[in-house]
Amino acid sequence: MGPVVAVHADWVGEALGIELTQASSLPLARRLYRALRAWIQSGRLASGCRLPSSRRLARELGVGRNSVLDAIDQLVAEGFLETRPGAGTFVADLPFGRPGTPSERPDDAPPTAVLSPRGERLLRFCAPSDGHHGAFPPGVPALDRFPRELWQRLLKRHQRRAPEAWLDYRAQGGVTALREVLCDYLRLSRSVRCRPEQVLVVQGAQQGFELIARMLGDPGDAVWMEEPGYGGAQACFDASGLELVPVPVDGEGMDPGGVPSGQADPRLIYVTPSHQYPSGVTMSLPRRLALLEAAETHGAWIVEDDYDSEFRYGQRPIAALQGLTESARVIYVGTLSKVLYPGLRLGYLVLPEALVEPFRRANARLHREGQYTVQAALGEFIAAGHFSRHVRQMRDCYRQRQALLRRALAPAVARGLVLSEGQAGMHLVAWLDDAGLEATLVERGAANGITLSPLSGYYLEAPGRPGLVLGYAGSRDDEILRAGRWLAQAWLSLVEG
Repeated sequence: MGPVVAVHADWVGEALGIELTQASSLPLARRLYRALRAWIQSGRLASGCRLPSSRRLARELGVGRNSVLDAIDQLVAEGFLETRPGAGTFVADLPFGRPGTPSERPDDAPPTAVLSPRGERLLRFCAPSDGHHGAFPPGVPALDRFPRELWQRLLKRHQRRAPEAWLDYRAQGGVTALREVLCDYLRLSRSVRCRPEQVLVVQGAQQGFELIARMLGDPGDAVWMEEPGYGGAQACFDASGLELVPVPVDGEGMDPGGVPSGQADPRLIYVTPSHQYPSGVTMSLPRRLALLEAAETHGAWIVEDDYDSEFRYGQRPIAALQGLTESARVIYVGTLSKVLYPGLRLGYLVLPEALVEPFRRANARLHREGQYTVQAALGEFIAAGHFSRHVRQMRDCYRQRQALLRRALAPAVARGLVLSEGQAGMHLVAWLDDAGLEATLVERGAANGITLSPLSGYYLEAPGRPGLVLGYAGSRDDEILRAGRWLAQAWLSLVEG
């Protein structure tokens, strides 16, 4: 569209007549009203412009005067027009169409920035697109293997049985049956110390991080973050105004001794000890004990993100950090997005006793509780053994898909490409020696429908170590082979020329 052209009062009738020739099912008075209002808002009818009389407009348009009067009366009532006794009807003195207002700005002019500085910072952690495209998206489970028909039957049954109270606002921390089976599962499989009352069901781990930041931190408080680390947690804590302090990760996990001197005491310590994201290392016992000691020394809360501990290959799951201590300084965060499917939007916190009541109240106030029928269906899904069966099947599936990826990348590995050990989880890391190589592979992969997440993007401080995070769990076998072979050849061509 070009610039707005003002309509002279003498030509209003003729211009309106042209618009009214367009087919429409709306009543004539409504069409007149909408056309005149749009002209005023766009500046085509400027402030102070006098409209032709209703008789003249009706005559020029060939319509009944009542239709014209209805449209004008509505615009007068809304303040777009004003009547002056003895003078006529005029466009009200409104900001529309004045010099420098948005209505006169060229259509291709960029909009004025409206984000807060905190909003601008948050965008640094957000990908340009929220969709997953092609092979290797990190963190996506095997959606093609989820038992959808069984799940739909459970959902329908619990929707029919749902009590009337579930239609109201809830503040119980989640469906009791779900919290009970989650508690049993965590005690047996993860050695977590908990009672059902300590489990707070939330709408995903991200909401859990946000709640923790709001309840336990104030703007400017320090939070220790793994370096490299999970962007979702980085975004939540940064958006809450906390100061992110990168703590180096090596072959034993986060190193509390690597915090630069002079840093303020942390209020929170975020860690993924069972399977560090994204490097894949498991935190050693000495490091775990050192981290617990650091939390006591600094009076900090440890946020233990146990996002995919169910998927270990060739060894038993590692006990949770929370279960190593009787201290009340660890908050355990679990998610069902990786085990089942992301669209479920359910996660949970295991809270120390002193935090249960305030967190439950705050969560009900800030986020409201919901999806009680979904929670009830999930409780039955777990209690009936479907959950553990699905986990076993996915563990076998992911082990096989990782093997396929390694087979596809074998030519490059034989020439020096280094992959992470892959003893657990849903992704591998391909370590690179050059940031330019990382950027080129990511760009070429996108052009071929392959998601290659740059490892350097997981670092808070630049330059991060270059590499590629390759999620294999959510890619079908044929996609893994095709994309893996392409990546091997692309790496070889760039490295060996």
